[in-house]
Amino acid sequence: MEAGGALTSWSAGLAKVSVFKDRQSMGRAAADQIAGQIAEVARTKASVRMIFAAAPSQTEMISSLLAHADLPWESITAFHMDDYLELPADAPQRFANWLDLHLFSKVRMGEVHRIPAKGTAEEICAEYSSLLSAAPIDIVCLGIGVNGHIAFNDPPVAEFDDRAMVKLVELDQTCRQQQVDDKCFETLADVPRQAITLTIPQLCDAAALFCVVPGQHKRNAVKAALEGPVSTDCPTSILRTHPNCQIFLDKEASPNG
Repeated sequence: MEAGGALTSWSAGLAKVSVFKDRQSMGRAAADQIAGQIAEVARTKASVRMIFAAAPSQTEMISSLLAHADLPWESITAFHMDDYLELPADAPQRFANWLDLHLFSKVRMGEVHRIPAKGTAEEICAEYSSLLSAAPIDIVCLGIGVNGHIAFNDPPVAEFDDRAMVKLVELDQTCRQQQVDDKCFETLADVPRQAITLTIPQLCDAAALFCVVPGQHKRNAVKAALEGPVSTDCPTSILRTHPNCQIFLDKEASPNG
């Protein structure tokens, strides 16, 4: 067994990939690395600026991160990477509300910046871009979608050289179906067709990326991300070019089984 409890580890481009026996050990290992990065940044900076993904795939990592009681939570300035347009502000499917329930309400963070639920798409993108641009992002915690997306950068709209920081996107059907399969919505018709997302360059500009991906249903996307061409056909393939990216898989998500 590899260090840190991994069954196996290897490099995919510049990214380090580690595989664990189950979701729990994967989540603990990711949280340990993220906690160490938070502590390291906090030693030299007054604010640790972080972007979080909101998805069931992140549950084990987040619960394990919360178990690190000695973390300087009060130093964290938190953002999240995407949210639906035109859902009520109190809708449980809104990613800001999911993170409130699972993370933001559990600790006293320095600041939490939620993607606004009200306003036009242009106003929301401008406001969030302004907050993000105030200082560099230190840490991004993300996953991989079944279509290989990062945040809501689905293959049809993903751009590696996007000039925007935050933008309005149309969600593709695979992405929308994933929301049903993840039991976030009852039917495909219930899933919004538009969303606000941070762009790929904005996410990849962060100093450190931690990608957590459990489940057999993600295996094809993981294989494309790690072994296929670096292309917007699989947006997460760009992670292989980041100089400080760690990818955590459970055995079911691993392309090697």
